Amino acid sequence: MPSLKTDCIYQGACAEILDRLPEKSVDVVFADPPYNLQLGGELLRPNNSRVDGVDDAWDRFRDFAEYDAFTEAWLRACHRVLKDTGTLWVIGSYHNIFRVGARLQDLGFWVLNDVIWRKTNPMPNFRGTRFTNAHETLVWCSKGPDARYTFNYEAMKALNDGLQMRSDWSLPLCTGPERLKTETGEKVHPTQKPEALLHRIILASSNPGDVILDPFLGSGTTAAVAKRLGRRWIGIEQDPDYIAAARARIAAVTPVDDPTLVTTPRKRSEPRIPFGTVVERGLLPPGTVLSDAAGRWSARVRADGTLISADHRGSIHQVGAAVQGAPACNGWTFWHMRTQDTDAERLVPIDLLRQRLRAEMAAEGTGTTPESGGALQ
Repeated sequence: MPSLKTDCIYQGACAEILDRLPEKSVDVVFADPPYNLQLGGELLRPNNSRVDGVDDAWDRFRDFAEYDAFTEAWLRACHRVLKDTGTLWVIGSYHNIFRVGARLQDLGFWVLNDVIWRKTNPMPNFRGTRFTNAHETLVWCSKGPDARYTFNYEAMKALNDGLQMRSDWSLPLCTGPERLKTETGEKVHPTQKPEALLHRIILASSNPGDVILDPFLGSGTTAAVAKRLGRRWIGIEQDPDYIAAARARIAAVTPVDDPTLVTTPRKRSEPRIPFGTVVERGLLPPGTVLSDAAGRWSARVRADGTLISADHRGSIHQVGAAVQGAPACNGWTFWHMRTQDTDAERLVPIDLLRQRLRAEMAAEGTGTTPESGGALQ
């Protein structure tokens, strides 16, 4: 079994290179394959200037049959190198994504999501004969219907201001200083993807130290973002000019040196803190009055870590659900306590106390001394 060399670019055809990599050695594949755009003739803007479209040899195929055979070859090779817990992302446009999707399913991949990348600054349809093509589609797959895989739900929620991340992403095209240019000002690569897109993909579906593979590396966006986020990476590319540009770009990236900065803990993996611990530690003394954020309902803290309201008694979750007439409730975020903020009082969720205790536990594990303090005043 060959050893896996990471943080490097392999030059050659992707399927051939993939066949030389160890089986089940990669955590995430991000693939931006040729779209087979089938462009017919030169495209001009209204001012007769030429549109810099994709007319490179790597995007030309004789017919759909040749493209399908090419697609199946690299997808089959990716399936082999992916770990059983790994996932694959592939991006495309209407020209190719439906054909790629069919090959994915034929090979046993299981579609988890299709994600719409909505371009906030798309290229207009200069001929005025169709709708503006303002999006591309990403398909995210596991190796099979029962496969376990990484999805950093909490990271995606945090990235989206505390709201569950949706499958439609509004991000701009790669422009400005991020766009690689030659000395004469031309684009190094015609379809360079924005780093923001890869940041979201890698953060969502991998962990620090995981191996990210891009079989069509191009200008190196995947590798640059993977390095910055503390992941290992492998790139495959045929074009020597693209490889040179990618290597220079990747070399300039400084990775985050603290793994905790690129990891969002899963709530289920965090230490369980019973509400009674908050009480016995004196952070919320018995008799403290809690309320919901709007002040509609209130309850008092009991010495045994339960709450008592006008009509109910039980855990923070049970009483929170009961006063609302709801089937369930997260008492940590529902119940609030009064705290002094400069000269005014304000309500803050009691979950802050749980997070304080978790931080103390983490500090004890690293040998540091946390900032001490009693109940919030």
